[in-house]
Amino acid sequence: MPPIPQAARDETLTFLRAWFAAPGRIGAQWPSGCALSRAMAAAVDPRRPGPVVELGPGTGPVTRALLERGIVAERLVLVESNAAFCRSLRRRYPRMTVICGDAFELPRAWRDGHRPPPAAVVSSLPLLMLKPAQRLRLLRQWLTAMTPDGRFVQFTYGFLPPVPLRAGMAASAAPRVWRNLWPARVWCYSPVAG
Repeated sequence: MPPIPQAARDETLTFLRAWFAAPGRIGAQWPSGCALSRAMAAAVDPRRPGPVVELGPGTGPVTRALLERGIVAERLVLVESNAAFCRSLRRRYPRMTVICGDAFELPRAWRDGHRPPPAAVVSSLPLLMLKPAQRLRLLRQWLTAMTPDGRFVQFTYGFLPPVPLRAGMAASAAPRVWRNLWPARVWCYSPVAG
């Protein structure tokens, strides 16, 4: 088995400190593993112009995979509600925009601030902990904010899509990532012109 990279060890320690400080506020039981992080990053085309928004980056394993995928640091906008994670992300990734805030409030502010539409939104938010109506609202807000060919990337530990399909959206699933604690699947949602 290959050694665990230093960055992954640092991410895990930061995660565990935050989890022990406030276990009810952290939606995950463990940071995303390398295989899941790479699967999420693989769903983002680095050639598509526009910002790439990451929701709930936590300690940054998916962020690191997005950089490895070829997404330039200045294109990444990280949206994280945990202040300790925000401080860590700003320290590690000074060329990225880190917003310490709520993923539900940002889409309207994004459009009102006249920012360019995101090419992709990559979410590690624990959607299954939310009510179905909240999940649908979050997804619809971001699909409306992004480019017409944009993608909303979300992983889930469940077998069903984390947000059931509705009119105006399409979805596809990648193969299950077995080399993750816990095994997960990556879903990609995209807007469909009505």
